[in-house]
Amino acid sequence: MPASVKRIVTLAPNLTETVYALGLGDKLAGDTDVCDTPAAAKQKPHVGNPQNPSLEAIALLHPDLVLATTSINRLETAVALERLGIPVYTSDPHTVRDMLDSIARMSELMGAGEQGTAVVAQLRARLDSLHARLEDRPMVHVLFVVWEQPLITIGQNTFIADALRWAGAESVVLSDRNWPQLSLEEVVRLQPDYLVFAGDHSDGGATELADLRARPVWRDLDAVTTGHVVDVSEEALRPSPGLVDAIEQLAHTLHPEAFAKENEIRNSKNEIQLASGGPSENRTECSPCAR
Repeated sequence: MPASVKRIVTLAPNLTETVYALGLGDKLAGDTDVCDTPAAAKQKPHVGNPQNPSLEAIALLHPDLVLATTSINRLETAVALERLGIPVYTSDPHTVRDMLDSIARMSELMGAGEQGTAVVAQLRARLDSLHARLEDRPMVHVLFVVWEQPLITIGQNTFIADALRWAGAESVVLSDRNWPQLSLEEVVRLQPDYLVFAGDHSDGGATELADLRARPVWRDLDAVTTGHVVDVSEEALRPSPGLVDAIEQLAHTLHPEAFAKENEIRNSKNEIQLASGGPSENRTECSPCAR
């Protein structure tokens, strides 16, 4: 490792997002074809796909440090880069706390220890607040759908399973495999309280629900007939700071009663704002008139 890291290459979307969350976007020399968060990441030079990046493209960017993850990248890539004299830091978070520890470690390696401490402290505070609200409430049993055809869900030892627990939920599937495949018949037998999908829909799951109600077997699930279908942010699929946003989003959906007072205050503020004509900066002063 050089004394000062000035150029970084990331080999996975969650790592790119973490670099930006630490305020180090100017140090990012390159990323992969699928790095899309934040939007600025799309403008960086790309080194190929995460599983088979171009070693030549990486070397031409002259990075002081390459960030990788065992969940997507291959060991051969890290070994080849090290043989070229390029330091590689590889993360492998299996829990939300692991993710926070990894962010702190990466921030130190990139010379941004203070930023890392601040970011991690803020994320921990938000998680602690959720825990305080949900610790006495029963867990909601969910099926987290990673892929539909074939139907793939999550195992017990993945960071997503741990994220669900922070949101007051647990998977109905018990498996030591990270990404177990199951049949629709098995889902019918398990009858989860909620179906959780990760996508870009802004309607909270209405589009997904309408689609499932038109499909055989799916439409007969209790969760579908009761409308218990949730579409959370794709951040739920990435062990990066945005994962906490997805956890909060899911917690609000599955346990609305835990946030009733907070929502009531927010609604009251909106009503007052509307009654007064909206925010003051959007109103114009009344001119003198004949009356």
